[in-house]
Amino acid sequence: MKLTEIFQELGRERFDELLRLVSMGSLKTYKIYEGFKIRTRLTKLNRDRLRSAAPRLWERVEQGDEDLAREIAQGILVSRLDFVTQALDFLEIPHDGNGFYDKDAKSDDYLKEGWRERLLERFRDEQPEALALFYINHLAWELEEPAGVFTG
Repeated sequence: MKLTEIFQELGRERFDELLRLVSMGSLKTYKIYEGFKIRTRLTKLNRDRLRSAAPRLWERVEQGDEDLAREIAQGILVSRLDFVTQALDFLEIPHDGNGFYDKDAKSDDYLKEGWRERLLERFRDEQPEALALFYINHLAWELEEPAGVFTG
């Protein structure tokens, strides 16, 4: 599974919603602002320009621009690290307290039957559904969970 496939399966409306969650402050804090700006091909990066670039970014995702998909994914996740840490705690995946876990971990060690549904249900009322669905699929992608895109 590729990140572009995750975005494509979640659809354009959710993609736009996820872009609205990107925090310029978080991009700067984690020193990915410049890379994000370059990868999105925006001469000036702010919330309004990112939103207005959504149609062009979506076209690139549809064309399979995996580098762009990775950059957007990283921007979304660093902007919502509070949710990421809560999700990892809920799934009992050990992490450093900031949402970063051992990337060599195997899905069998932590992702038990029905984990996607449980995680979505747990955060359904606290987080945007697009974010929860994206993170579920991103986590599966990172831990090489062999399954299709989960859309709820």
